[in-house]
Amino acid sequence: MKFALLTVTYGGLFYKGKSLSLEDQIHRAKEFGFDALAVETKRPVASPLDLNKTDRTRIKNLAADEGITLCAVESMSNFAGKHMEERENNLAMMRYVLEMAKDLGVDLVKVFAAWPGLINDEEDIALYGQFERGNYYKRLWPAELRKWNHCVEGIREVADIASDMGITLALQNHAPVLSKGYEDTLTMMQEIDRRNVKLCIDVPLFYERQSDEYIREAVEKCQGQIVHTHYGAWNFSQKKNGEIIQDPSPSTGDLINYQAYIEALYHAGYTGYLTSEYCLPVIRNHQLAGIEEVDHATRISLQYMKQLVQQAVLA
Repeated sequence: MKFALLTVTYGGLFYKGKSLSLEDQIHRAKEFGFDALAVETKRPVASPLDLNKTDRTRIKNLAADEGITLCAVESMSNFAGKHMEERENNLAMMRYVLEMAKDLGVDLVKVFAAWPGLINDEEDIALYGQFERGNYYKRLWPAELRKWNHCVEGIREVADIASDMGITLALQNHAPVLSKGYEDTLTMMQEIDRRNVKLCIDVPLFYERQSDEYIREAVEKCQGQIVHTHYGAWNFSQKKNGEIIQDPSPSTGDLINYQAYIEALYHAGYTGYLTSEYCLPVIRNHQLAGIEEVDHATRISLQYMKQLVQQAVLA
């Protein structure tokens, strides 16, 4: 297993300070000890609208020179729109995303079935649009079924375009259409029924379902289909003696069972990337903190996760 940095971490959306360019983030990834960079298609860092072919060639060459793999392009897709035009706009965006991935030499694009979106022009810090995470099991009323089937049909269409480009899609287990856990995401992948649609399963999105048994079940059921995964750099701290510890998840107040997940991935033969992201407001002492807090959290969480990988190897 290798480690990647997701560019949203330094997008300037969740901390006090400016964003870092893709070039700067390639250097940051190398300095911190990452193997790769995952590129999120979001302004101000890496929207396909802003990076022309010359930019993409320069970034691709710089990453190669620095020994940093561009391992994934991560879209902000939403296939669940109620209106025809919304869904068509999303498909147009996804074509731009796929073209950028191809220009960067990346063969993996992450997709959301649905995405609540970011609000970044109303407050001092970006906020996620409100959404209902839902229960593990829910009654599927007609409105929910329509959203589900819009997602299935839309991802199929994008998958067919991606297939012609040699690109695999990784469907992330993220609300709101998909319920917390792995079950909905696996089911949707199976219903999409495209060979180049796989899974991005993130254990923080299991929320309170963090037992060893559930996590092993998830990896076993999804074995051979997981091609990408993330961990959050936002809930780690370091004691005075240097020991790095995990703090409770801000979503549930529980600890995230990364140890069981990494052990299960290792024994399942996962060879993809563990991707670090800091995608929540950086608050210290009830104040918006700066980029130095993101740097510290990213460094210590990487060290913590590397230790878990080493333990899994030696176990």
